[in-house]
Amino acid sequence: MAFCMDEIWAYNGQLLCNAEGVVPLALGIGEAKIKGSGYVEGPFQVGDPSIFPTVYATMMVGPITNPNSPTPNIPGTLCYGPPANPFSLAVQGGSAFLGPVNTAQDVVVGNNVFAQGNVMSNCGTHILAAKKNFDIPHPSKQGYRLRHTCPEAPYNDVYIRGRVRNQKEIELPPYWKDFVDIQSITVNLTPVGAHQNVIVKRIDEDKVYLQAQGGMPINCYYHIFAERKDGEKLIPEYQGKTPEDYPGNNEEYSVSGYHYDKRG
Repeated sequence: MAFCMDEIWAYNGQLLCNAEGVVPLALGIGEAKIKGSGYVEGPFQVGDPSIFPTVYATMMVGPITNPNSPTPNIPGTLCYGPPANPFSLAVQGGSAFLGPVNTAQDVVVGNNVFAQGNVMSNCGTHILAAKKNFDIPHPSKQGYRLRHTCPEAPYNDVYIRGRVRNQKEIELPPYWKDFVDIQSITVNLTPVGAHQNVIVKRIDEDKVYLQAQGGMPINCYYHIFAERKDGEKLIPEYQGKTPEDYPGNNEEYSVSGYHYDKRG
């Protein structure tokens, strides 16, 4: 038999519904009792009684079926997602989930999505995200955090960077000749210590050859970009409403906010 103590509408009331009359510590006991609080042992179900064929969770929420209640009609105000519809659960204010959150359909947000870890798609469904980044505790400032975002460009680029000291050649990664379009290579050089008039003399599939004024020793930083050739070229602008309208091969991409990959 359920144990119910006090009336829920009483000023000092506390509603308890469980088999043993246990009072959760968070709700307080005696003088520490939180007036107007309540506890249900569960499982607890509200809404359509037929929506759950068995116990799915501690609390199960289904659509409203009470004929005395007006049908919920919440205007759709987001750029994505369903228009006005009766939701099963409505929360005004912040929400906290202390475990995994699983959804069988789209995740719709009206503002930003922040992820401390990786954002991945396991089933090819939608994840709404604006930028790819990471956010970690600051390595040198106590009480601070560090956030970096991925570089974005209208090319499928890769890059290497480093420094040259007393050399006239920059060795490219050995796999680049099969990985990038050699003709797409661009090189940025920054002399260190003095103006050396360093130039790129020529480029082949293995090296970048440098030359300095008067043959003086070269000391510079370098940043080298190249476009991948293992697939089609990126089409940065196209006519369409969603990433599904991309005129190229979507199988080659994992789009932030609209993933096509399937990882088992």
